[in-house]
Amino acid sequence: MGVGGNFWDLLKPYAQIEGFDFLRNKRVAVDLSYWIVQHETAIKGYTRNGHIRLTFFRTVNLFSKFGAFPVFLVDGTPSPLKSQARRLRFYRASGIDTSILPELEQGVSAKRNGAFQKCVQECVELLELLGMPVIKSSGEAEALCAQLNREGIVDACITSDSDAFLFGAKCVIKCVRPNSKDPLECYHISDIEAGLGLKRKHLIAVSLLVGNDHDLNGVPGVGLDTALRFVKHFSEDEVLNRLHEIGRGDAIMPLGNENSGSKILPSLEENSRKPKAPHCTHCGHPGSKRGHLKSLCEICSSVTGSGCVQKPLGFKCYCSACDLDERFKEQQKNENWWIKVCKKIASAHNFPNAEIIEMYLKDNHRIDDGQNMSWMNPKTELLIDYLTFTQRWEPSYIRQRMLPMLSTLFLREIASNSSCNLLCGQYEFHSVHRVKVRFGHQVYVVKWKKAAGDAVFTPSKEPDPNPDIEEPEESVVDHLFDEPDVPQVHIENGCCFLLTDEDMELVRNAFPEKVDEFLKEKESKEMKSRKKKSKSSESPSPRGVQLSIKEFYRSSKVVSILQPQDDEEAKSAEKIEEESKRQQQQNSNFSKSARRKLLFG
Repeated sequence: MGVGGNFWDLLKPYAQIEGFDFLRNKRVAVDLSYWIVQHETAIKGYTRNGHIRLTFFRTVNLFSKFGAFPVFLVDGTPSPLKSQARRLRFYRASGIDTSILPELEQGVSAKRNGAFQKCVQECVELLELLGMPVIKSSGEAEALCAQLNREGIVDACITSDSDAFLFGAKCVIKCVRPNSKDPLECYHISDIEAGLGLKRKHLIAVSLLVGNDHDLNGVPGVGLDTALRFVKHFSEDEVLNRLHEIGRGDAIMPLGNENSGSKILPSLEENSRKPKAPHCTHCGHPGSKRGHLKSLCEICSSVTGSGCVQKPLGFKCYCSACDLDERFKEQQKNENWWIKVCKKIASAHNFPNAEIIEMYLKDNHRIDDGQNMSWMNPKTELLIDYLTFTQRWEPSYIRQRMLPMLSTLFLREIASNSSCNLLCGQYEFHSVHRVKVRFGHQVYVVKWKKAAGDAVFTPSKEPDPNPDIEEPEESVVDHLFDEPDVPQVHIENGCCFLLTDEDMELVRNAFPEKVDEFLKEKESKEMKSRKKKSKSSESPSPRGVQLSIKEFYRSSKVVSILQPQDDEEAKSAEKIEEESKRQQQQNSNFSKSARRKLLFG
């Protein structure tokens, strides 16, 4: 979706791969329809209500693993042009001849798919139970995402719709892969402008030429490469006005890139082309072959000191006359191309569409009355009831998957001097267990202990009281669900602890004393380990330990030097030395590689 002509492939070289901490403590606008459309098709048929499952897991990951503050945007009433384009796309995909279809009444918006709207509404209910802000746009959700990003209200947008750049987005995240070393694929408008040399209005002009979500056709016969080459002739301030002039039939003839400041050649009507000067057929330089027989070719004689030299295959003359002729041909080629493109634009119906341009440039009146951007604590019990009803999940499974989000909220509250002391009203922070590295990202593994006075914690699973409730099974498509890390049970000295992965900076802000205690203990263990290694390296190798190749053959050489303790040992040492000399004499006639093979078998 978005700009036609494989526009994302054009932007791919300017993508930046960002790590897990890129969105930490940042606000990010999420196009909810993008999540549903992009992934529901991949997992449809594998699980019940894939849109609900995917939205739940992705939100927990975005909030806990990435540490972001997501704001979800929902589409409002589509524009009449978007409705017509969607209708046309559907008929084309169905193989129906669109020329025989009746046209929609102008200015009327067609309703969205009822089943899809139901999916969106169910996801909105889920997000509200999770405490996430959900804002309904008056138009397109990606337009509101871009406006919030342009105004600095959010730091990035998560959407796959390339129209976001046309609406003014500064940073667009196209792909989110939480279980990957490089989780975020980001596109910054500053990199795109520097790489392509195109500003926002240039991109709008390109979309008008190649097609977009509001006009699938664009200009027939104009592709992405042609559109890019065409719009680069104009500055950002004039490109849309020039498109209006060309669309009315006022052909403009720029014979060079005005923005680059290059010299513009005179037009063909003002410059009478002079005939090309004769060139020698033997050496290819200015002059005739007969003339070079009478007087030597100046170019050839300056190099060889003799007459003409046979020109090589593919020879090209670079004299002033040939250069002028080449420039004249190139100019004529560019003018013919320009006229051809202008004719295509002028023949297009209602080009450029002023309504589409206004839609991209104006601010989208975004937030309705009563809508705000505040993050609340999840309504855990209601959320469990909702997911138990819609997904048939065990309540214990839901609590387990929600714990990373709840622990992140707890640590943030503690860091802000909150009076809350227990996670989920049951667990207290015990200590930092260890440092964990996953996908190149370091986190603290935190130990949570059951608070005193509560029921004894047991890791065993209770029998299922309701046989109709299903426990999700592992399958080959689990990687598509982006499930969060599951808390582990750790038993130490007869006590049970829950282990969760937490951001290192967040843990330090919440419990600095515990982190310092862990670091000191870790440093002392490392010092003890280094001391043991140094002692083991200083002590001689114990008897019976296998020696390295160098040590083994070094020890065999010094056998003859050792003083025998008795006659039998002396005789055996002499025999070994004589046998080694005899073998060396026998092997001296062999090559080095053959001796090595005999030596090592």
